[in-house]
Amino acid sequence: MATYKIYKLHFTSPLHIADRHEDNSTSLKNIQSDTLYAALMACLAKTGATIPDDGDLGFTVSSLFPYFQRGEDGKPVYFLPMPMQARMPELTNVSMAKKVKRIQWMDANLYAKVLRGESFFDGTDEYFPYIQESYLTKVSLPEDANDSKEFVKSEVSQRVTLQSRTGEEDAKPYYVDKIIFKYDSGLYFLAEGDTTLLEKALRVLAIEGIGTDRNVGFGFFDFSVDSLTLELPNDANHQVTLSLFIPESKEQLQELLDSDKVAYDFVRRGGWITTYPYTTLRKNVIYGFVPGSVFAIPQQQTGTMIGKMVNLKPEIGDLTPNHAIWRNGKSIMLPLKLK
Repeated sequence: MATYKIYKLHFTSPLHIADRHEDNSTSLKNIQSDTLYAALMACLAKTGATIPDDGDLGFTVSSLFPYFQRGEDGKPVYFLPMPMQARMPELTNVSMAKKVKRIQWMDANLYAKVLRGESFFDGTDEYFPYIQESYLTKVSLPEDANDSKEFVKSEVSQRVTLQSRTGEEDAKPYYVDKIIFKYDSGLYFLAEGDTTLLEKALRVLAIEGIGTDRNVGFGFFDFSVDSLTLELPNDANHQVTLSLFIPESKEQLQELLDSDKVAYDFVRRGGWITTYPYTTLRKNVIYGFVPGSVFAIPQQQTGTMIGKMVNLKPEIGDLTPNHAIWRNGKSIMLPLKLK
């Protein structure tokens, strides 16, 4: 058994998470660990806390994942991203293939079963009724008026911008995709290490908001602390990422890829610098592996956290920022048994 400290974010306003295309009409539905970590670091800096030269605040966080909760006193159901090499069922009914493929999230109890190398269908149709939209859970998720069980909803609304202060030019409509959490649901993340600075920063972040469009009231939340216990395998031969992961070296990456069961996806990280007077500059770009990626376990690896911090500060002569721009590629890893 392993118990992880988790932080539940209950949003008191809509959330908008821009992708790298910065299209307001589309919002992502979860936040990667490096974005969360950078926001926490920025909040710490505003409190006057000293930021270590290497950017390491003493803790590692997972990406933000959804949780479902019906009412303030309801028991939360924590979801984790489907490992990319989870054992899939041998389908006797081919029409179920599309439904199975839609699964993105598994509740923690079923997730632990996958970590131990068991098929969550056990060669039967037992679990098919528990596929609810993109979630696999035995907990019954309520349906809305459109017969959807998605409790993290996307809602597009129209807004208008003027091209000048005088309003003489025609108003231009644009669309914003708002993420709404139904019931008392929200997002949560796992944390390892000394969380003293994390909680100090999180209190500031809750007031400032997370995501984009914070200036119009998006991204505000309350938070609470909980724990998540998982029954992990003792004889794991692989591992799965829960955070955005950047390998420490080419040699480490080669060892992580040394298996025919490795499965992964990666995402481009970069974006605009958010500190004045460098807001017209872009960070350097790097790619990281997304949560749910599956790797081999190198023989010399110790612990359940690997990866590195990367400084994305651009070098642009006199315009070079006077501070580091850290991107956290350290990932919480869970052991995974693959047959």
